Amino acid sequence: MENISNQYQRQTMKNWILILVLSVMTVGYVNAQKSTLQKQGTATQLVVDGKPFLILGGELGNSSAACTEDIERIFPKLQRMGLNTVLVPAYWDLIEPREGQFDFTLTDKVIRQARQNDLKVIFLWFGAWKNSMSCYAPLWFKENYKKYPRAYTQKGKPLEIASAFSKNVFQADNCAFSQWMEHVAAIDKEAGTVIMIQIENEIGMLEDARDYSKEANALFNAPVPAELMSYLQKNKKTLHPQMLEKWESQGSKKQGTWQEVFGADIYTDELFMAWHYARYVERMAQSARSIYNIPLYVNAAMNSRNRKPGEYPSAGPLAHLIDIWHCGAPNIDLLAPDLYDNGFTDWVAKYKLHNNPLFIPEIKLTDNNGVRAFYIFGEHDAIGISPFSIEGGSDSPNSPLVKSYRTLKEFMPLLAKYQGKGAMKGLLFDQENKERIIYQDDLKITCRHFFTLPWDARATDGSVWPEGGGVLLRLAPNEYIVAGSGIVIEFEKATENQVKVRALGEDGFAQAGGKGDGVISDKVMWKGARCGIGSVDEVKVNKDGTLSYIRRLNGDQDHQGRHVRISVGDFQILHVKLYEYKYCLLYTSPSPRD
Repeated sequence: MENISNQYQRQTMKNWILILVLSVMTVGYVNAQKSTLQKQGTATQLVVDGKPFLILGGELGNSSAACTEDIERIFPKLQRMGLNTVLVPAYWDLIEPREGQFDFTLTDKVIRQARQNDLKVIFLWFGAWKNSMSCYAPLWFKENYKKYPRAYTQKGKPLEIASAFSKNVFQADNCAFSQWMEHVAAIDKEAGTVIMIQIENEIGMLEDARDYSKEANALFNAPVPAELMSYLQKNKKTLHPQMLEKWESQGSKKQGTWQEVFGADIYTDELFMAWHYARYVERMAQSARSIYNIPLYVNAAMNSRNRKPGEYPSAGPLAHLIDIWHCGAPNIDLLAPDLYDNGFTDWVAKYKLHNNPLFIPEIKLTDNNGVRAFYIFGEHDAIGISPFSIEGGSDSPNSPLVKSYRTLKEFMPLLAKYQGKGAMKGLLFDQENKERIIYQDDLKITCRHFFTLPWDARATDGSVWPEGGGVLLRLAPNEYIVAGSGIVIEFEKATENQVKVRALGEDGFAQAGGKGDGVISDKVMWKGARCGIGSVDEVKVNKDGTLSYIRRLNGDQDHQGRHVRISVGDFQILHVKLYEYKYCLLYTSPSPRD
């Protein structure tokens, strides 16, 4: 036992010596910031080393960075998968196994392995709370529940959830976090491998919507803090609709207790708890900013499946609580959703708000992640996406995620250039949602799932369709980039006569035996302009955003000029040029006898 203790002390001393040495080396970099957020039009971009950076990420499973051997084994695989960023837990219980004694071995290993494998790192502070619970707090903290008290249910049951109202809980959590942040700053400020920090993980209350401890009850029955009431009044026109409705339902009072201002229900309990979680996190964020000023965010477990506060981790950084969190934690840069439920497009729309950029730090690992990445970059100017337990994915060059990340890396200069400028649309289709029509300039652009074409047997073999998705980028009038997988796009003038086309057979031609369906009336004549596909070229995007020709796709590849398509399973970048032709006076309509 004595030997173990001596070894631990020697390792701790080495860590502190390393901090001191590196701190001296990096004095000149105290104000140097390798990653930051900046606005471009309506988008908020993550900027790393002076350039916009889109996160093609993956989050490690909860226990996959808990030993150095796992880190050494996993990180080379992540490079083969095409990631540019890995999200890694930083475990309080392993960083401070004994109170006041710190071990940064795992953090050092992560940063070294990331540099060796050309990866950036986002650390996730698993501190006082992880998925509501305090499971990553050290044992010395858990055992001393009198000094570090728990949250209580309404019936008086203590929970495995540290109290957000305890000064001792905050001081212990923040002390460890600050010591760890100082170490990260000391070894990383010059290189900038660490580009963001997540504070806590899926913070929120379970069983009840709020803490019923003595301290919590006293604050719940006290007036709503003046700074929150001032924020609501100042920002009334831009409040989240649910926040505004809750406040107005009680007459938009300017002061009063939580129940007087917001009503007596569990949703008011959630607002109260959100405020105090946000204030706790804000103090952590202030510590982080003073040490290493890089972007900070918090992640949220979704309030899905018709669950009520307390049934999901209530009071976390959820979309409907964004005003509470913005006011309570102004040093947090964004609220990020963890997505495991159906309804992907609806969920991401809730978090891409005028005051919140979209970043998905966790999403269920599936083959659809790749096309969803294209969608969020094109539709919502997203910062990035990160499938969970990424080490369990395939690193085969032919796996959908690897192929999509490879294409997105190449496409990144154009995505970064056009984010926030209104030039891009994101496309995402499945078996239920097969089509989207976009009107742009004088064009009607019909976008569909590739399996809506009649000739692919996979469309009708009874299997579930993989999602198809991509980006439609307007470079100029009649000039587009189409990128992604599993999509087909038709272009026509919005003013064209609308003529129904006969059903197509497997060869792509009209089915035989029709009785004139779709034939235009002989009393209606074409007038004006029509749109045609001038060329479709598969291209490579160079690092400076210019295009290099690979091959011309014509004939069968664009169905003789009828559409632009990328088949399911393929990921391509296509450069499309359109042209128009018009009704000509040289044309003479046939006489009835003809």
